[in-house]
Amino acid sequence: MTRASLLAALAGGLGVLAGWELLAAVEASALVQGVGRAMAPLIRARREGLEPSPPERRRLAVLAAAGAFAAGWLVAGPPLGVVLALAGPWGALALVRARRQRWLAEVQDGAPLVARALSDALAGGHSVRGAVSAAAAGGGVTGPAGTQLRRAAADLALGEPTEVALERLRRRAGGGAFDTIVAAVLLQREAGGDLAGLLRGVAEALEDAARVRRDARTATAQARFTGALVAALPAGAAALAELASPGYVGRLVASPLTIWLAGCALALQATALLLIARLARVAA
Repeated sequence: MTRASLLAALAGGLGVLAGWELLAAVEASALVQGVGRAMAPLIRARREGLEPSPPERRRLAVLAAAGAFAAGWLVAGPPLGVVLALAGPWGALALVRARRQRWLAEVQDGAPLVARALSDALAGGHSVRGAVSAAAAGGGVTGPAGTQLRRAAADLALGEPTEVALERLRRRAGGGAFDTIVAAVLLQREAGGDLAGLLRGVAEALEDAARVRRDARTATAQARFTGALVAALPAGAAALAELASPGYVGRLVASPLTIWLAGCALALQATALLLIARLARVAA
């Protein structure tokens, strides 16, 4: 092995070590930490269903606007960058709401399991407080609904009144099916009766309603997919045109009339998508 080969190998090894050090420095940099803090509301909205605070919304809006402006600048120049920067904060907050709604839907999907677990615990001889703890510990309730039930059990273990703990559970779960469960429990405390049987009936009714919603979504799946496909066609056509003739989109948005017409088309498409979603929505 020649001296040049040894020096080249040494240089390569040092380059790898320098790369690792650079990655470590970037990960620990204030910029990366700031981006992570700005993106935290997106993660919490999906994992915990929490809404961002006003400062978090502002940070997320600034980050979305900067990213959208940079993307638009690289694709077609400053005009498109400005348009995307204006739409960026709205899109980011809409994404947060969508992720939170998905979390809430998963919580509501677990409501029948919560009602059935509470019914089984009550039938086993537990009081209401004991039934919540037993259902949270071994009722087989998993996912976001199980997490909320365990938080209610923790509140009771800390000495919170039953009404307060159940009301917090109802608010965190977004109402819906949990309104019925909490109302049934509180009503039984006031008027008496077979709460285990009542909750078992509530669980069956909630399961039937969930089955109907799934059937309805299946029936409207084709219409929703067609609407999304039609809305995506102009963007796909613009991307193909840009690939076939680089700079085509930039020349297109350079004309004020073209921008105005494109804005009208986007507004009409957004309206059509909202109408399709409204028609295909299944009431809970």
